[in-house]
Amino acid sequence: MVILQLSGPTPVNPQAKFSILELAPSSRKHLTTLSSFSLPSLFISNSQQPQHPISSFSPVNQSVAAIVFGDGSESRLYPLTKRRSEGAIPLGAKYRIVDAVISNCINSNINKIYALTQYNSTYLNSHLSRAYSGLGLGKDGFVEVIAAYQSLEEQGWFQGTADAIRRCLWVLEEHQVSEFLVLPGHHLYRMDYQKLVETHRRSQADITIAALNSTRDQDPGFGTLKVNSLNEVAEFHVKSEREPMIVPSAQSSQAFNDNAYRKLSSMGIYLVNRNTMTKLLNEYFPQANEFGTEVIPGAISIGMKVQAYAFDGYWEDMSSIAAFYQANMECIKGLNMGYNFYDKDAPLYTMPRYLPPSTIIDAVITDSVVGDGCILNSRGAR
Repeated sequence: MVILQLSGPTPVNPQAKFSILELAPSSRKHLTTLSSFSLPSLFISNSQQPQHPISSFSPVNQSVAAIVFGDGSESRLYPLTKRRSEGAIPLGAKYRIVDAVISNCINSNINKIYALTQYNSTYLNSHLSRAYSGLGLGKDGFVEVIAAYQSLEEQGWFQGTADAIRRCLWVLEEHQVSEFLVLPGHHLYRMDYQKLVETHRRSQADITIAALNSTRDQDPGFGTLKVNSLNEVAEFHVKSEREPMIVPSAQSSQAFNDNAYRKLSSMGIYLVNRNTMTKLLNEYFPQANEFGTEVIPGAISIGMKVQAYAFDGYWEDMSSIAAFYQANMECIKGLNMGYNFYDKDAPLYTMPRYLPPSTIIDAVITDSVVGDGCILNSRGAR
């Protein structure tokens, strides 16, 4: 196994300041007033890093670990999230939203999967432990739930995605993997992560961000990437309900022709080199709470190589009632619309419930997905 040893930038000057969003457990919208950052004078040069051919890496089932977040402190899916987290919300008559992400990992031969949970996590923890404990994930494969915890050193709960990863590194680093794949657990899509890993390794990037080819201007909270012809991220623009934040990289600090750049929408999926993850969270940005709004912009600002991976398949962020409803309605319109639950090459896994087959008697049913254990007749559905 080959583990990338990165020649990181010199630590940021303690006097330098940059924009940071601090999120408290009770609110993810709290914005502190901070001064603009200044870039350090030394940046990472990719030419100074050793060349690692793709063949020198171990297979993804040995060299990549997935980190899945199944919940959030604040959700626009309420009241569906009154008693359960976003990832545990039912989908397609028999699944849970998080099943789509876990299944992507399994179908991509990524069998080291950590699920970090905190808010309303009882149903999610139960589902993950019961659904995937007996699934054949190979000798070293697992789906391990890491619930939020307190200790003598850490008295509070997880303050955000970056804080959660930082506090769980002692568990995440048990296996000698080369990269960590950070995944939101409430998105609905089908992706072969092996292609993302291959692109990341070929470009010798420190971080690779999966992104959509089209921008999602209607959704607050989405990050917009400005990339060049080589898919290198020059700017990271974070949308919010307040003023947007634009984080330039070293390249974009110089004058450039806007026509040579294009915009992509971040999917919130990040592939990060193991050593890069440790340095970002413990050395360069030890106070950062959120990965997408703090760590990624910070990595760009200090000159790390951040690459974009363009994804052109179906994707839906199931973080609102409207998006959840639309995704469910699209799945009944046909196999060419919405998420395909019937892909035999990339099946969707979940917990077997051993219910009897559904019975339909003297009834006409249109545009419906009927789960197991249902009885429908002319008098109604039971």
